[in-house]
Amino acid sequence: MCSWCWGFAPVAEALAEQAQAAGVELHLVVGGLRTGSGSALEPTTRRYILEHWQAVTEATGQPFKLEGALPDGFVYDTEPACRALVTARSLAPDLAWKLLKLIQQAFYEQGRDVTHASVLVELAEQAGLPRIEFAAAFDRAEQHAATAADFTWVQDLGIAGFPTLLAERDGQLALLTNGYQPLDQLSPLLGRWLERAACA
Repeated sequence: MCSWCWGFAPVAEALAEQAQAAGVELHLVVGGLRTGSGSALEPTTRRYILEHWQAVTEATGQPFKLEGALPDGFVYDTEPACRALVTARSLAPDLAWKLLKLIQQAFYEQGRDVTHASVLVELAEQAGLPRIEFAAAFDRAEQHAATAADFTWVQDLGIAGFPTLLAERDGQLALLTNGYQPLDQLSPLLGRWLERAACA
């Protein structure tokens, strides 16, 4: 539920393919962009977000459904969607990436409310996760704790913007990007890191 992450999605997919082709394992961590707010969006905040979405689509070409988006009463809480990804990661790590794409498409292209568990369970099933198993796991205390642990890890690193890509080798983290950058800038950067990793 981060608009720049949605704008970055095609770049992330291409970089993931580049990394996997070199034998590098991928790990999805959720950052908790907007969590804990139980109040509905104020009209001024809604207008600001929609203007931001327009800027993202102009910069990246990713589609947004603006008509009817963020309706009255909408509570912009990213925790449920983050927890859905953490749950998917615990059940079938490879399917977490597929679920991420489905959640982003549902929220930004289709205007669906992905803060609701019922929507997330449906999307998880579309991603290939067993519906009943996912629904049961989604509400368990350990998934809440694992999601909070992701948020803490991100905060402890001082990451305040998304998307962020890190590369890890021998326990050392390297920042590839904090924020949106086009593929033609990031692919050579990742390529150089992969070359150094192969020589290490």
